[in-house]
Amino acid sequence: MSIEIRNASGPGDYAAAIEVMSTAFLERPDVAKVAASISTHWAPERTWIAWDGSRACGNFRSWATQLTLPGGATLPTAAVSAVSVLPTHRRRGILTGLATAAHDGMVESGDALAILLASEYPIYGRLGYGPATRDATITVRSRETTLPGEPSGAIELAPLSAGTRDAARAVYEVARLRVAGEMWRRDVTWNLDTAQEEDAFDGKRWRGFIALHRDAGGVVDGYARYTADPKWDDGPTGELDVLDLHALSDGAYADLWRFLLSIDLVTTVKAGHRPLSDPLPWLLSNPRAAGIGRVGDRLWVRILDLPLALEARAYDRAAKLVLEVADAAPRGGARRWLIDASPDGATCCPTDASPDLTLPLAALGAAYLGGTRLRDAVRATGADEHRAGALAEADALFRTTEEPWSSTFF
Repeated sequence: MSIEIRNASGPGDYAAAIEVMSTAFLERPDVAKVAASISTHWAPERTWIAWDGSRACGNFRSWATQLTLPGGATLPTAAVSAVSVLPTHRRRGILTGLATAAHDGMVESGDALAILLASEYPIYGRLGYGPATRDATITVRSRETTLPGEPSGAIELAPLSAGTRDAARAVYEVARLRVAGEMWRRDVTWNLDTAQEEDAFDGKRWRGFIALHRDAGGVVDGYARYTADPKWDDGPTGELDVLDLHALSDGAYADLWRFLLSIDLVTTVKAGHRPLSDPLPWLLSNPRAAGIGRVGDRLWVRILDLPLALEARAYDRAAKLVLEVADAAPRGGARRWLIDASPDGATCCPTDASPDLTLPLAALGAAYLGGTRLRDAVRATGADEHRAGALAEADALFRTTEEPWSSTFF
């Protein structure tokens, strides 16, 4: 029987999609409960389901967001999530078919980019996605160091309330526009992260702590969201897990970390998915007390509207190149683009001129935010350099001084 791929017809199809996703990810939630919960924020037109007769066997969905680019501009972006195929239906081209339909829909919706967090590394390069940001886990042995300096404001342990949610969100809305790779977060994300909604997957509300930082004028300019694991071994050996920390000033950043590292009964403070350039170790009296581990890829990017994307971001240096970009996805092919970029702006247009460099779309997506070196992105896939030095020139053009970062799980 042939596989049919179509949009979800409405909330009634969501239970089928959740059954596929939970099976593929080895989970057993209350499918009906989850389906009812997601009906408030899943969009049928952005939800694609593969059907084998009357049974759903794959799904691919996205939601509309905005991604911050080098230079601070934003572009409409499709955040891809819940991608899954039943284990009985693997190796049959279902994921490729779903992705093709979804990407076509994104283009029709005006999305310039598509982003995702890859469950497994080898899957998405062939669909045109490249790993554009990296992050790391910072683990601080808090009894072995201090964070010197005088406070610039005050720390408030805030209740898990709508007011606290809104205060943290206001900080993040400013912070996300300062860092390439950050994205707008949905209402459901903020509600789940501040215990305003129950997580339908496990039937629980988040239980943790939120610390707000107020500047000298009393304005909230930073927050930290964390959980605690109290432990005892001939004395307190508790651990903190910092899930989200954003600050609008260096002082607020330092004050939040000074507070977290000083909490009683805690010997270890861990923060996952922090930027590789996180300054925390440099602020400590003993930087060796901070271990950097679990460095890995985070946000993957596929460019949907190449001229719009290349013109929208900023560049630290000037270059003029003809790039032949090859999209391995169905109906992809290779197209040539003339990019003329400088710190003053960029233009990108189709051209018939001979290419300086031929490269995969996935490699360009990896380098797009400035964190992944283009020369590294093509090491495994290869690139054809038609003019000597073109790869080095393109590598330098897309590289940025500031490391991109994506702090949002989706």
